[in-house]
Amino acid sequence: MRTLYHLWIHPFSRKVRLALSEKRLDFDLKIEKIWERRTEFLTLNPAGDVPVLIEPDGTTLANSQVICEYLDEVYPDAPLIGLDPAQRAETRRLVFWFDIKFNREVTDNIVGEKLMKRFLRLGEPHAPSIRAGKANIHYHLDYIGFLVGRRNWLAGEHFSLADMTAAAHLSAIDYIGDVPWEDHREARDWYARVKSRPGFRALLEDRVPGIAPVPHYENVDF
Repeated sequence: MRTLYHLWIHPFSRKVRLALSEKRLDFDLKIEKIWERRTEFLTLNPAGDVPVLIEPDGTTLANSQVICEYLDEVYPDAPLIGLDPAQRAETRRLVFWFDIKFNREVTDNIVGEKLMKRFLRLGEPHAPSIRAGKANIHYHLDYIGFLVGRRNWLAGEHFSLADMTAAAHLSAIDYIGDVPWEDHREARDWYARVKSRPGFRALLEDRVPGIAPVPHYENVDF
């Protein structure tokens, strides 16, 4: 059986889970507490981070984008990245936008400080970082609104890895209620469409031990 090592509310793991679901590929999930630095896991991925995917034939893949590119090449049904070079370029541009820029400016400052520091035992949350993340998110939600105001989905007319990546990050932040949806209607409507996809349901059922999500977290209509 295909196995994905992941961590709760981890955007990069969630991105791969969405990709697998869109491809209709069966997989088992295994929580990997990366702070434990297990020798067996480090053998699979010396970098020591998740996600890590092990295919049924034993092929082992690490890094969310590497995994998603592999899945799109090996399982071409339901393409994730695009049907032509221009579309693939735009999808990748937006994937990197959210995995690098959004992650640095928002996800790390909110989820990293409020949740991951707790598990990694890195001390108390840094309040200025959290404030920065909450300020920065407005710019990114405005950008999502700008894109979907001119396209059906973020990268074009078709649902793509760009939408999965953005939604993976936002879903982690939404778990703790720090997405100001009320100020960004177009982004909220786009996210509601993503939440309604069958593959998203399993993500919304995730629970971080000892931390309950906000009440609207599971509701497609907020």
